[in-house]
Amino acid sequence: MMATKTTTISREELEELKEAFGKIDIDNSGFVSDYELQDLFKEANLPLPGYRVREIVERIIVAADSNKDGKISFEEFVSVIQELKSNDISKMFRKAINKRMGITAIGGTSEISSEGTQHSYSDEEKVAFVNWINKSLENDPDCKHVIPMNPEDDSLFKAVRDGILLCKMINLSEPDTIDERVINKKLTPFTISENLSLALNSASAIGCTVVNIGAQDLKEGRPHLVLGLLWQIIKVGLFSEIEISRNEALIALLGEGEDLEQLLKLSPEELLLRWVNYHLNNAGWETITNFSNDVKDSRAYFHLLKQIAPKGDGEEMRIDIDFSGFNERDDHRRAEYMLQEADKLGCRQFVSPSDVVNGHPKLNMAFVANLFNKYPALHKPAGDYDLALLEGESREERTFRNWMNSLGVAPYVNHLYSDLTDALVIFQLYDQVRVPVEWPRVNRPPYPALGGNMKKIENCNYAVELGKTKAKFSLVGIAGQDLNNGIRTLTLALVWQLMRRYTLNVLSDLGAGEKANDDVIISWVNQTLAEANKSVSITSFKDRSISTSLPVLDLIDAIAPNAIKSELVKRGDLTDADKLNNAKYAISVARKIGARVYALADDLVEVNPKMVMTVFACLMGRWMNKRKQ
Repeated sequence: MMATKTTTISREELEELKEAFGKIDIDNSGFVSDYELQDLFKEANLPLPGYRVREIVERIIVAADSNKDGKISFEEFVSVIQELKSNDISKMFRKAINKRMGITAIGGTSEISSEGTQHSYSDEEKVAFVNWINKSLENDPDCKHVIPMNPEDDSLFKAVRDGILLCKMINLSEPDTIDERVINKKLTPFTISENLSLALNSASAIGCTVVNIGAQDLKEGRPHLVLGLLWQIIKVGLFSEIEISRNEALIALLGEGEDLEQLLKLSPEELLLRWVNYHLNNAGWETITNFSNDVKDSRAYFHLLKQIAPKGDGEEMRIDIDFSGFNERDDHRRAEYMLQEADKLGCRQFVSPSDVVNGHPKLNMAFVANLFNKYPALHKPAGDYDLALLEGESREERTFRNWMNSLGVAPYVNHLYSDLTDALVIFQLYDQVRVPVEWPRVNRPPYPALGGNMKKIENCNYAVELGKTKAKFSLVGIAGQDLNNGIRTLTLALVWQLMRRYTLNVLSDLGAGEKANDDVIISWVNQTLAEANKSVSITSFKDRSISTSLPVLDLIDAIAPNAIKSELVKRGDLTDADKLNNAKYAISVARKIGARVYALADDLVEVNPKMVMTVFACLMGRWMNKRKQ
């Protein structure tokens, strides 16, 4: 979602705004009216006379209501927040929203983030994440020094300081991301910094946005940054199975007259909502449209639990859901009864009765995602489906997607092709690689029902034009229509050139503007290896010796002495397993010494030249950066 001019709203901020909008939109109409805004300010008990509240509300309405229909849509709400960011009205507005959302405000700044900002964090989220992490890592011997944490104090913010807990949570969400042999268990200020670099660079590699977080922020346990990072990591794990190529039973959620291709374009959040409604329909209960207002009374949850609870078929033990709390008059007590039933399924996680009653969207969504992962209660319907559609994304596609998301593009890219069809993400990537975008030319959502796709095609045409004229990319035979249609090879051609430019820009910046290219990188690799008396060298990024990962490991040893433990490196006649172990070790050590590597171990073993180039370029960047310090 874009604001006016060239300001981009971060994904984190967009999520916060959605949450805030939901809290103000008390009648769940999808619009905010003047009485709802007045209600918000009154409820916040701000020290303002009535006339001042009316004045502020009027100014917000005038600033936001672009189509003059007397109410504010979410898009208008986003634009007014941007407009009001720096003035007193905005401060009052945010204070009122924060009060309703029950969040704690703390002073302080990050060296990387904006100075002089007051940050806030949600106590409910802290409690939910502590309980989830305690349960997830309770049997991990490496976390005994921090687990269990007390959800009622600040122990979470202290527990993340040595990086071990973060590394473990990343591996829980995306197994094998970090080679655990690389995590430092003997802790000194230096080894702690290495662990935090490993955690941040690995989080980035699985698609978490870490652009505003530094190792120092984590050492200091800055609450809003710690919670923001943890939510991203936890969400990756919760959503990993809510994907049709990984869980074909989700085909059961196809709507009437809908084809599989349409279902494949849905985000995990949309699939989760559809899953809940599938079970509510089967229960004869009204469906929901969100994880906030529509679940506050817990009744949809009672029906969902009854539908998904094991029925005792085959070897599974029957679990009966008790509905005696369903008609309890008090919302909080009803929520507590519902959670007691969820506990029978081992799923009392993420929400307290208050979180349900207050409609906390993030925590309710996490609660439902956990239910789905444990008890999907779906069966793939009979029928012929295009197996090619069910293949899922390739490794390369996933790497490109994670790279984009780590840069904080909005909206989040769940599907590489269908989420780029309006080119909005492409324009943000052009911004990242310093190709100037004329934002007034860009069409933004919401797109009209009639002619909406034409608006998207106009964007795509402009994106290709920018690539050819300003970026000087090789885009022969690529038209805007190809991007809009999600043609794989042609979309990948553009995305790869964007990632390559981004990588080379980093080197140029470190090298005082000197242009970097493949030959410069290869020459540096060989020269550095030779100066360190290493016997290996490479002829190109396709060199078969790279499949052993020895050129990468020896290069790391040359630029960061003592980072590589020689006893963990296999040499000589290598089996496939040896090669994979070397590659996993190389990728993790590269991240640990500060190289933001997106490539995967398999890219080295299979010698994928594009990804191999990025690995060597990132290591060259790390070396140049160290020399400058």
